[in-house]
Amino acid sequence: MTRLDRIREAIGQAELDGLIVGDPVNRRYASGFTGSNGWLLITAREALLATDFRYVEQAAAEAPEFEILRIKGKLAAWWSEFTARVRGRSIGYQSGHVTVAVLEAMQEANLEVSDAPALEAAPAIIEAVRAEKDQEEVAAIRRAAALTDDALAHALAAAQPDWTEQRLAWEIEAYARTNGAEAMAFSSIVAAGPWGAHPHARPRNEPLGEGRPIVIDIGARVDGYCSDMTRTVVLGQPDHRFAEIYDIVLAAQETAAATVEPGMTCQDAHQIAQQIIDGAGYGDRFGHGLGHGVGLQIHEHPYIGETSEDSLAEGQVITIEPGIYLPDWGGIRIEDMGLVADGRFQAFSGSPKHRMIGSST
Repeated sequence: MTRLDRIREAIGQAELDGLIVGDPVNRRYASGFTGSNGWLLITAREALLATDFRYVEQAAAEAPEFEILRIKGKLAAWWSEFTARVRGRSIGYQSGHVTVAVLEAMQEANLEVSDAPALEAAPAIIEAVRAEKDQEEVAAIRRAAALTDDALAHALAAAQPDWTEQRLAWEIEAYARTNGAEAMAFSSIVAAGPWGAHPHARPRNEPLGEGRPIVIDIGARVDGYCSDMTRTVVLGQPDHRFAEIYDIVLAAQETAAATVEPGMTCQDAHQIAQQIIDGAGYGDRFGHGLGHGVGLQIHEHPYIGETSEDSLAEGQVITIEPGIYLPDWGGIRIEDMGLVADGRFQAFSGSPKHRMIGSST
């Protein structure tokens, strides 16, 4: 079944006659069109892409399954032609992406159209379809993951205690961009010492230092797809506390990675790691979810956490990333990204993870 077929099936299951898509990421996923302006209309039989003069040729090349409608001016000027094929029927719009102003413009345009389609807020149809990755998507994400591994290895081989967090982040990004990344998948996190107790800390113009944890959370974007990986390292000799906390987090991460499976609720998946960290006495220092989906965006369906209503399924690319964060000392997070397939989690991330206690590493 093609990607467009899967979307059409989901539209039918939502009891809609069509779906309007304006969000750039969902638009790219559904059609292949990467331009900055455009609207899709998908029905059981038609696929229409409306865009302006700047993108007509690009749209035709990137979205061969779609009929291209050249538009000009405000929405009211082209709405009637755009929705002509769903007159008198129901058409869904992406309620999570359509602004109040755009919705009002659609409603006003409908007043000028005889037998205009009824506008209905649609569920997250395309986001749900996007959660199950096809082979082409998995291949792109694997390339992004491999490049992320290489960038980290390159940077750590050169890093010195007097480097700043910003310099290490730049060394990683420069390598990734030089070797095929379109961009980083998100703003890199490099956080040394107590700064690492902030899970989403931004790199500072502060030295990495010796003997203290350095949280490095990075990802590259390749062919539109993201990767996501975290390692916590030390330059020099770690203290005993680092070894203790690191091994707790590593046990939680490896146990969750070995245990999660399709059909498991995301709440239950989160609890695998949470219970290990709770048992070690640090449960209140692990305050975020275990992981999330990854694809065209760095955070996609499903969300893996204690409040999630999602479930794991074959074909999802997810992260598994428990952490412990101690104010005035620092944080440790370990994250792998991989595919849920053949009944288990298959990690793409290949950067080393070393058990500390009883190890000379």
